[in-house]
Amino acid sequence: MKKMVITFIVLNLIFNLNLIHAQSSNKLYEKIDLFSEVLEKIKEEYVDEVDQAKSMDAAINGVLQSLDPYSAYMSPELFKNMQTDTRGEFGGLGIEIAMESGIVRVIAPIDDTPAANAGIKAGDYIVRIDDVQVQGKSLTEAVRMMRGPVGTNIKLTIRRKKIKKALEFTITRAVIEVRSVEASLIGEDKKIGYLRLKSFNENSDQQLFNKIKKFEKKTKPTGYILDLRNNPGGLLSQAISITDFFLDEGEIVSTKGRKILESRRFFAKKGDGINGKPIIVITNIGSASASEILSGALKDHKRAIILGERTYGKGSVQSIIPLRNGGGIRLTISKYYLPSGKSISEVGVTPDIIVEEKDENFKINSETDNQLKYAVNLLKS
Repeated sequence: MKKMVITFIVLNLIFNLNLIHAQSSNKLYEKIDLFSEVLEKIKEEYVDEVDQAKSMDAAINGVLQSLDPYSAYMSPELFKNMQTDTRGEFGGLGIEIAMESGIVRVIAPIDDTPAANAGIKAGDYIVRIDDVQVQGKSLTEAVRMMRGPVGTNIKLTIRRKKIKKALEFTITRAVIEVRSVEASLIGEDKKIGYLRLKSFNENSDQQLFNKIKKFEKKTKPTGYILDLRNNPGGLLSQAISITDFFLDEGEIVSTKGRKILESRRFFAKKGDGINGKPIIVITNIGSASASEILSGALKDHKRAIILGERTYGKGSVQSIIPLRNGGGIRLTISKYYLPSGKSISEVGVTPDIIVEEKDENFKINSETDNQLKYAVNLLKS
C-alpha cells in the first residue's frame, strides 16, 4: 500500500511538471505569434518602408539589453569590426562607456587621451554623436560611430549632472596608448608612495610591483596612496594579482553564474608585499569592475581605508559568444561578489570616508585635487 501511494505521488508530480512545462511552452509560442503579428502590421501600416532584417536585429538586441546594460547583439558586420584589445593600445577617443536606460554613459575617460584632454568626465551622458541622436542605438553601434580614422574629428553632445545646458566637445581621434601605472613620492618629506593605476591590462601588476620595489629599496615610504579614480577596470586576473600583493591571506573575490565553471573563488597567497604599511585607496564614480574588486577586497579585509566617492557598480563578467550568422552576442555569464558576500552590481563600493570633488577645475593629481590632499593629510596623521 505504501509503495502504491509513493508511486501515485511520483506520477502525479511528473504529470504536474509536464503540465507546467506545456503551459509555459504554449505561452512562449503565443508570444512568438504575437511578435510575428506585430512585424506584419509594421510592414503593412508603418508610414515608411521598413527593413525587416534590421527590425529583427533591433528586437534581438532589445531582448539582450532588457537583461542588463552590458549584454548586447552584434551583427556580422559589427562582430567582425569589434576588437577587444587588453594589450594597452587601441584606436578611438579614450573613454569607457556603458548603456544606461537607453542612454550612453561615460564610465571613465582614460588619462592623457583625447576624451580626457577635451574635458569629458566620468558620469557624463552622451546624447548625440556628430548631431546623430544616440538614444535608441545599441552600445556597439555607439562605439562604432565614435571610431574612425586617426586624426579625424568627432563632435559629442554631453549632458552633465548639475549643468542645465548641453555641452559640446569636438575631439580628434587618436591611437590610444594606455600606460597603466604612474608612481611618485609625495608629501612634504617625500615619504608617501603615490601609485596611480589607470587600467588593468596584461602587465599592469608587474609595472606596479616594480615601482613599489624601487620605492622600498631606495626611500622606504611610510605608507601608500593607491589612486583608482577613472580606472574602468580590465582583466580579472590582474585585479586578483594586485589585490593578492597587498593581502596576507583571505578571499579576494568570488564569481557566481548558472554554470559550475562560472562559479569560482579566489584567495590571496601568504605574504603582504609592503609588510602591512598603511594604504589609502582613492575611488570615484569612474572606478569600475576590476577597480571595485581591488578596493572592495581591501576594504572588507580592513587592509586599506577607502576614500573619495562611491564606485560605478559594474560587478559582472561578460563573454563574447559567436552566432551561426557570423554575428555574436556579449552576454553576462556571472557576477562578482566581495569577501563579505556583497555584490558589486549596481551598488559599487562605498568609501569609508566620503570626499567629493570640490573645485570646478578639479584635476586628478594637481593643485585642485582636494581628495588627494585629504589622503596625504590622513596618512601624515
